Formats: sequence, C-alpha cells, structure tokens
Amino acid sequence: MDPFELDDVAQADLYGPWVSRSPGDVAELFRGYLGSWWISGGWAVEAFTGVSRKHVDLDVYVLRSQLKSLRVQLSGRQHVWAVTPGGALYPIAPEKNPEGSAEEVLPEGTRDVWTRRNGRQPWEFDIALSESSQEEWVYQHDGSVRRPMSEALWEKDGVFYVQPEMAFLSKARTMTPRDVSDFEVVLPLLSDDRRAWLRGAIESTLGDHPWLAPLAESAGDEAVRE
Repeated sequence: MDPFELDDVAQADLYGPWVSRSPGDVAELFRGYLGSWWISGGWAVEAFTGVSRKHVDLDVYVLRSQLKSLRVQLSGRQHVWAVTPGGALYPIAPEKNPEGSAEEVLPEGTRDVWTRRNGRQPWEFDIALSESSQEEWVYQHDGSVRRPMSEALWEKDGVFYVQPEMAFLSKARTMTPRDVSDFEVVLPLLSDDRRAWLRGAIESTLGDHPWLAPLAESAGDEAVRE
C-alpha cells in the first residue's frame, strides 16, 4: 500500500492525523540548516503567482545525500520516520548510526520521511529525499532532466522554492483538477524561456500532452490575444 495514494481521510485513519504547516514553518524548521532544502508543488506556484488557494499538502525536499545533516537539524525537535514503498513506517532513532548514509540507515526504496514531535502529536512535515546534488537539480521521475541548482531555486521571504516551470513538470504527470487550475493561472506569467524549458521537459518525459500547444505560444502572442 502506498500512503501517498490514499485520500486525506483514509491516510489519517491508518497513520494518524496531520497538522497543517506553511512555508514559513518550513523556513523555521530549517533555520541554520547546513544543507539544501526547497519547496515545490502548489505552494511554489502560489509564491510565484501571488494567487492564493487552498492547499492539502506541503512538498518539502532535501538532498538524499545530506540525510545526516537533516537528522542533526531535527534532533531533539522532531521524530523522523522513514516511509517504505510498501507503506510501513520505520522509526529513525537519533542514536541509530548517526554518521550513516541514507543507504545505510533507511529501508530500501525509501523516498520520503515523515516527522512529528512525538507519538502523541500529529504528523507535521513530509520531507522528500531528492537525488539532486548541491550543484545540480535532478527530476525525481526521470534522471535525464537536470538543471544547475543555481538556476533551479529561487528565494522569497526566507523560503526556497523550485522554479514554477519545474514544479509544473510534476503537475503535468498527475493532471488533477487542481493542477489544471494552477496551470491556467501560471501560464500568462511564464516567460518564453520558462515555457520552452517546460515544453521540452514534458515532451522528453511524457510525449504528447495537452499543455504542449499552449506552451508553444509565445508570452507576447498570448498577451496580444488577451
């Protein structure tokens, strides 16, 4: 069972409740962190567009290679649990091989960790472990799509976000009603360079896609049409 395929109610019934967190909470969690971190998904879109909407999750990423730094950052503040591909949760105690790499510490196939203050409290943060490096962002679903990390992230109010066109590469896979609505909001704000990057990435990873045609139009053409 994949917990990420369950709806919110089913997931809470099985694993316990979650408390809502914001990008500001993430920035506070990572204050003084020596590694890399960023936010993707709907919150990254909202930060770019300035258009608010309801959020059901918060997509936080760190480098898988920096698991040790993450554990140090959370020690004494949050309990860390690995989410295995089969849906089991595995506690990562602070004293368990504190110098170990992700491969040495986590169950095989672990791509996310969940955190909470203790077992009597709700879950707070779902943190994805990215295969990227400090120098290069790597798309989690297709390692051939890469970008210099210096170009991949941007900062607003102390929060690091992935660039909007990169967030929409993941949204192009899922195409939920929320994803489609987000695309309609962000499209007029994307420059020609951003559109070209997203179009090329979608073509190389997904092939034919309904977003390719609107992305092929230049930002100037769309402004004239409106």
